Amino acid sequence: MHKAGFVNIIGLPNVGKSTLLNALLGEQLSIITSKAQTTRHRIFGIYNEDDIQIVFSDTPGFIKQTAYKLQDSMNAFVTGTFEDADIFLYVFDKYGNIEDQADLLKQVREAKAPVYLILNKSDQLAEGEAEILKEMWMDALPAKAFYCISAMQKEGTEALLTIIKQTLPEHPPYFPKDEITDRNMRFIVSEMIREKLLIQYRKEIPYSCEVVIEEYKEKENITAIRALIFTERESQKNIIIGPGGTDIKKLGTSSREAIEAFIGQKVFLEIHVKVLKNWRNNELVLKKLGYKP
Repeated sequence: MHKAGFVNIIGLPNVGKSTLLNALLGEQLSIITSKAQTTRHRIFGIYNEDDIQIVFSDTPGFIKQTAYKLQDSMNAFVTGTFEDADIFLYVFDKYGNIEDQADLLKQVREAKAPVYLILNKSDQLAEGEAEILKEMWMDALPAKAFYCISAMQKEGTEALLTIIKQTLPEHPPYFPKDEITDRNMRFIVSEMIREKLLIQYRKEIPYSCEVVIEEYKEKENITAIRALIFTERESQKNIIIGPGGTDIKKLGTSSREAIEAFIGQKVFLEIHVKVLKNWRNNELVLKKLGYKP
C-alpha cells in the first residue's frame, strides 16, 4: 500500500508558512525573511518515504486589498490550492485578526478537504493564550484538529508530520521519488537571490524587484550563473547598485555563498540590474515571469 496526497499550506502573509514547509521537509526550499509577502509563487516541496509521498504546497500569503496585478496573481495561486488539496494546513499566529481573513476563511470552509488549524510561533505565546486562541479559531473555522507549534524552533512539527502521514489517502506517487520540488534549479537560485534582496534592502526596493536567471552552466569544478534583476525605476536601480557598486557587490557575495551551500559547489555569479517600468502591472511581463498561465 502506498499513500500520497497534496497538503496545501495557506494563511495570511508573514505567519510562517514557508518556515513550516522547510521544517516539515527538512530542507531549506522556500525562502524566508521577516518581511511580509516574501513568497510570490506556489511551490511544491516533496517529502518521500518508501510507502509515502507528501506534496506540500507553499503559497503566497493571501492579500485582502491588492495594489498590483502581481498581487492578483499571487492570490490566484492561493485560490488554485482549493482544486487539488487532500489536506489544508491553515497557518496563523497570535497577531492575526480573524476578521481580516474572512474571505479566505470562507473559501476554506467551503472546501471539501479536511483542515488542520496551525497556531504558529508558540514560543511567543503567554501562558494560557493558546487555549484562548484555539477556542476563537475553532469557532471561526471548524477544523479536523488544532495544533500549536513553533516552525522556527521545530517544536510540534514532527507530531504534525506523523498525523499527516496517517491521514493521507492511498495513491501512487505523483512525482518521481528522487525529486524534492517541482521547480528547477534556475528558479531556486533566483529565489535565493531575491531572498538576499529582501534582507539587504529596505522599504519598497525589494518588492519592486524580480530576479531572472539568464544563464546557468554547470562545469566540472564550478557553476557559472548570470542573473538579471528587474526593477521599476532608475532611482531603484541606483540604490541596488550603490555607491561605486558596493551594494550590488555585497548582494552578490551573500547570494553566491547561499547558492554554494545549497548546491555544494563553487559558483561564479554575475548580477546585472535593468529597469522594466511598471512590470508588476504588465500582463505580458507577468506571463513571461510565470505569474500568469
